[in-house]
Amino acid sequence: MTRFLFHRLWQSALVLGLMSFAVYSLIGLMPGDPVDLMITADPKITPEDAARLRELYGLNKSIFERYGNWLAAALSGDFGYSRLHAKPVMEVIIPALGNTVTLLGLSFTLALAIALPAGIAAAYRPYSKTDYAINLAAFAGISVPPFWLALMLIIVFAVILGVLPAGGLGTLGAGGIWENTRFLVLPVASLTIASIGGHTRYMRAAMIETLRQDYIRTARATGAGEVRVVFGHALRNALIPVVTIIALDFGYLFSGALITETIFAWPGMGRLIYDAIMGNDFNLALVALLLATLLTLAGNFLADVAYVWLDPRISFREVER
Repeated sequence: MTRFLFHRLWQSALVLGLMSFAVYSLIGLMPGDPVDLMITADPKITPEDAARLRELYGLNKSIFERYGNWLAAALSGDFGYSRLHAKPVMEVIIPALGNTVTLLGLSFTLALAIALPAGIAAAYRPYSKTDYAINLAAFAGISVPPFWLALMLIIVFAVILGVLPAGGLGTLGAGGIWENTRFLVLPVASLTIASIGGHTRYMRAAMIETLRQDYIRTARATGAGEVRVVFGHALRNALIPVVTIIALDFGYLFSGALITETIFAWPGMGRLIYDAIMGNDFNLALVALLLATLLTLAGNFLADVAYVWLDPRISFREVER
């Protein structure tokens, strides 16, 4: 266990370091820099002033030197300031991260709570009417474009019926819990419907494959009840490939849903990263993207731990390989 933890921490640190350099380099190749933006805002800045500013901010150095300076500051806890918000980067990211966790966490939980039982029900009687109905609903959810679904929900529930707000974020403490929750209903519903289909199909495929195994037939032959066979023997093994998909979604959970957040004017990580890139806010975009990378690595680590818990035959040494 200790060796596994050390190995994964070392791997994660290496991936995060390489990712930080790659993202820093790509952002550095973007046209324009903070000094160019200053010149655009104040045409009176002379070329000599611009050269002095670039020297002051270290923009005249090579990208390796600039990255080294940024990395040294980041390791000491200084992630710089956001140019767009005129605040330290972490003061901007933390509220947006909280909004994204609230929105995507609710939709992710609801999607799994619906998709996993639906996939099990479809797999238990494959090619039955129940299976066809669940597959039809799953394919419909997969096929509907998220932006179209979001717009339809707004038109129906906000414009025609007028029972829910079209977007925005409720004010904490104003109007009570329900008044603030009303702003979450449409974006959560949009993300939940869009993700149910994929998880249902994954669960169905894994469960069908597991129910065909020899040990399932042996369990039934020994007189085990169907509930025990399905939930005691088949489900834990069927969840192993599904856990991999859930782990990949873990990073997406914290990086935001750009289209949904934009349509519903939800101030989450997706919009924050997009606005930072479009506004040449290098520090904010870099730290936000690295945070999403870090949480994706954390999701993969939790998935490896879940493999060992779901199947006792798997050891940490095998996962490490």
